[in-house]
Amino acid sequence: MAVVDALAAFVAKSSWERLSYEARQTLKRHVLDSLACALGALDADPVLKIRRHLEDFGGRPLCTLIGGPALSPDRAAFYNGALVRYLDFNDSYLARGETFHPSDSLGAVLAASEYAGAAGRDFLTSLAVAYHVQARLSEEAPVRARGFDHTVQGAYAVAAAVSRALGLDPERTAHAVAIAGTSLNALRVTRTGALSHWKGLAAPNAAFGAVHAAFLAMRGITGPREVFEGRKGFMESLAGRFEIDWAREDLERVRRAILKKYDAEIHAQSAIEAILELRREHAPAPDQVETIEADVFDVAYHIIGGGEEGGKTAVRTREDADHSLPYLLAVAFLDGEVTPQQYAPDRIGRADVQALLRRVRVRPDAEFSRRFPAEMPCRIRLKLKGGRTFEKEKRDYAGFHTRPLSWAEVNAKFDRLSGPVTHAELRLALRRTVERLEDLPVSALTTLLAKAGREAAVEAAPAPPGGPRRLGA
Repeated sequence: MAVVDALAAFVAKSSWERLSYEARQTLKRHVLDSLACALGALDADPVLKIRRHLEDFGGRPLCTLIGGPALSPDRAAFYNGALVRYLDFNDSYLARGETFHPSDSLGAVLAASEYAGAAGRDFLTSLAVAYHVQARLSEEAPVRARGFDHTVQGAYAVAAAVSRALGLDPERTAHAVAIAGTSLNALRVTRTGALSHWKGLAAPNAAFGAVHAAFLAMRGITGPREVFEGRKGFMESLAGRFEIDWAREDLERVRRAILKKYDAEIHAQSAIEAILELRREHAPAPDQVETIEADVFDVAYHIIGGGEEGGKTAVRTREDADHSLPYLLAVAFLDGEVTPQQYAPDRIGRADVQALLRRVRVRPDAEFSRRFPAEMPCRIRLKLKGGRTFEKEKRDYAGFHTRPLSWAEVNAKFDRLSGPVTHAELRLALRRTVERLEDLPVSALTTLLAKAGREAAVEAAPAPPGGPRRLGA
């Protein structure tokens, strides 16, 4: 049996009944969190560009776009995936050599489930497959150090999950995974040096390709069955030898996925929590700060601290800013929060944050590196003029799997991000639908998502005293 056949057999055996109660609840919280991120990005400039691109090309209206109307499954997967990913506020999964966003698969799985007329529990089970497959491949076969992006494993995961949502048999599932895995091997340069829009669009593009692969396999198109172990395959060309006994795997990796409390790159979360606590506890004036020192684990240092993936003090764009620990610590200290507002162009370019970020010093700590990814340790020192120093050490943050966000906290994030493009009744309906999605058809969710949008939110809102509500008011 080829490795891809064993993976396909695992996908075929997946069922709602194999998910623990804790995994089910975690999965639904992550769905609501992902939808919060998607709705919060509806007005983002790159997303609007993508929407114009897709509308220009057209497509059969088979699958709902968040905010409406509908397009073909692969284009819906790309667009909705871009919405989930663009703010970089969606969930993450930490493996020693590979960090990724498991909800990058949501747009694709949602489109395939809607196309298939699936029940909500089948959508959730297929999504759990995506989370689990990408997690296990990232743990056992990381590719970042070899110059490839984490969307490589994401392509395998999305193809597997979409095959499950479409009800493909193991043979066609194997071909879908083989086609996607062979075709979608992205470069890590996406996230090094000066960053571009592609940082947030590489995963939706991989999902677009994986959905295309699954539909080709559904029609009977075959792929290279030795995609993993064959000559010039994934193991030989990218990851090296590894073993996963798919017959022994469960669907529980979603329980180790983590949510973001702050709108920032995942490895910055504990450091941001620490600097905000120091700010609240001591309230030093910004002009009294001499330096901010951050001791972090090696992965954080290399990705966002100025290590092997490039310097982090030349910050000009949103993409630069949310991957710069110096910027994130500086703006958190100055503003007392890190939300989408901290990435407005005029905020990024302002003199106060540009000056302070250059006084942030980031260093890797060997002990912290040893403790990652079971923990997200850091130590933040706030050094003031005159010699006073305040220090805070963290091992996790609110949102890590050791301190998961509650339903109430995820609901609050959902309301905050989706508020500008939904009205209160729609938000309540979406929250309630996600909370009991296993008992509903997936169309109950997509019908509500189609109603989102700034104009709908304004039209449905009551007029404030003194006159009608204006668009954007």
